[in-house]
Amino acid sequence: MGASKTTDEANPRAIIIGAGFAGLCLAYHFAKEGLDYCILEKSYEVGGTWRENTYPGAACDVPSISYCFSFAQKTDWTHKWSPQGEILDYMREFADEQGIREHIRFGCEVATADFDEASGLWTVRTTDGDQLKATFLASGVGQLHRPSIPAIAGREEFAGPAFHSARWDHDVDLSGKTVAVVGNAASAIQFIPEIAKTAARVKIFQRSANWMMQRNDRAYTEREKEFLGRSPILTRLYRWRVWAAYESQFPLFAGVKMSQAMYLRMAKGHLEEKISDPETRKLLTPDYPIGAKRILISDDYYDALNRKNVDLVAAGIERITPGGLVTDNGDEHEADVIIFATGFSTTEFLVPMKITGCNGLPLESVWKEGAEAYLGISIAGFPNFFMMYGPNTNLGHNSIIFMFECQVAYIMDCIRKTRAAGASWLDLSAAAQREYNRKLQQTLAGRIWSQVGSSWYKNAAGKITNNWSGSTIEYWWRTRHADMKNYTLMKRNPLGVKDAF
Repeated sequence: MGASKTTDEANPRAIIIGAGFAGLCLAYHFAKEGLDYCILEKSYEVGGTWRENTYPGAACDVPSISYCFSFAQKTDWTHKWSPQGEILDYMREFADEQGIREHIRFGCEVATADFDEASGLWTVRTTDGDQLKATFLASGVGQLHRPSIPAIAGREEFAGPAFHSARWDHDVDLSGKTVAVVGNAASAIQFIPEIAKTAARVKIFQRSANWMMQRNDRAYTEREKEFLGRSPILTRLYRWRVWAAYESQFPLFAGVKMSQAMYLRMAKGHLEEKISDPETRKLLTPDYPIGAKRILISDDYYDALNRKNVDLVAAGIERITPGGLVTDNGDEHEADVIIFATGFSTTEFLVPMKITGCNGLPLESVWKEGAEAYLGISIAGFPNFFMMYGPNTNLGHNSIIFMFECQVAYIMDCIRKTRAAGASWLDLSAAAQREYNRKLQQTLAGRIWSQVGSSWYKNAAGKITNNWSGSTIEYWWRTRHADMKNYTLMKRNPLGVKDAF
C-alpha cells in the first residue's frame, strides 16, 4: 500500500481518485511541481478502463501514436491501433518509471468527500473506514467505468453463464456454445469477430444500427518502429499529423453538410462493400444522421456477420428465460451463454461517491438536472476540487489524452496561483459556471448530437452532459491559463475566520 511523502502520512497535500490515464497524468505533474500527493485506487492495479476491459479483441479507437502521453511518447506499438494489453502495459510501465506506484493506495474505494470551510481541507473517507485529509482533491474516475445492464425481465433466471463485456469471465469456454450477445456497439464489434471463430453460433441482438467506418489497422514494421524510436522530432510531427487528421473531422459534428455527406458516403460504401445481402444492409443502416451517435470503426465486424454461424436479430428483448431469450415479436432464441455489451452508466458522474461542498451542499443536488462544470474541471461551491474527464469533455473525433493534458495544465495553473497568492483555497464563481454552461448548451443544441433522441452522450432528460461542444483547439486555448476573475481566493487568519482576497 503506497502513501504520499508528507510530514503526516494520514494527511497528504493532494488526493487523486483513480489510477487510470487521467490520474496518472495528474500525478506526474503533481510530482514535477513538488506537491505531495496520494492516489486512491479501488482496484489493485493501475489502468482504469484498460484494466477492466479484457474481452477478446479489445483495442483503442484512437491511433496508437496519439494514445499515450505527449511527454512519455511510446514509439514501439505493435499496431497502428493499440490493443488493450499494450495500453495496460504502457500505463504500468509509466507508473513504475515515474515512481507513481509508491503513491498509490490500492484496494481503496472512496465513499465520501467533504469540504470543511473552517480548515480549508477536504476529508475523504473510504469504504473500509479510513479517513484522509487534503488541501486539493481531484477526480480521475472518468465516464466509462460503471457497466450498465438493462433491467430485462427474467435476467436472474438464466441457467447459464451471463456477464457484461467489461467484466469478461475468462473461465467460461465459449467453444461449441450458442452465445447470445445483447448489444452491437463499440465493445461488441470488437469481441464478436473473435468469439465467432470458436462458438457454435453467435446471435447478436441489435436494438438499433450504428454507422461504421473501416479502421484500416495494420502491424508496424520493425523498420518503422526503429525509425520512430530514433527520431523524436519526426515522431512528434507524426503525432501532430494524426491529431490534425482527426481534428479535421470536427465539421461533421458541427453540422457542416458537406462533411456529413462525405462521411455518409464513406460509411455506406464500407457497408455495401462488405455486406451483399440487401435485407441485411437495410438492418445495418441507421435511421439517424451520421455522427449523432458514436461512429464505430472496425475492419472485421461486417465480415463476421457474413459467417454462417452468426445471426443478426434486429428485435427488442421482451424477457430472458432459463434457456435463452424471447424477443418482442414472440420468437424464442436458445442460448448457452449471454454476454451483455450494453455500455456504461455515463451521465451519473462520480456515482456512487458522495461529494459535499461548502455549507454541506451535496453535489448530487447541484447536479439534479444533469452534471455540469466549468470547462468540465471546476464546480462552484466545491473549493480546491478538480475533475478530469468531467462533464462535457468527451470527444467524438480525437484523442481524450489530448484533453487530459489540457485539463492538467489548467489544474496546475489554478494550484500555482492559489499558492502564490498565499490563499488556502479557490472557489469558482456560480455566475461564471452558469454563464459558461448556458453558452455551452446553446452551442450543443446546434451540434449533430442533438439530432437524436437518446444516446450515451445524453442524460434521461435529453441534456448533453458528456461531449465537448467545440474543437480540441478551442479547448486547448481556453485551458491554457486559469482566469482568476472567475474564482474567489480565500485565506484563513489565526482565528479561523475566512477572508476573501
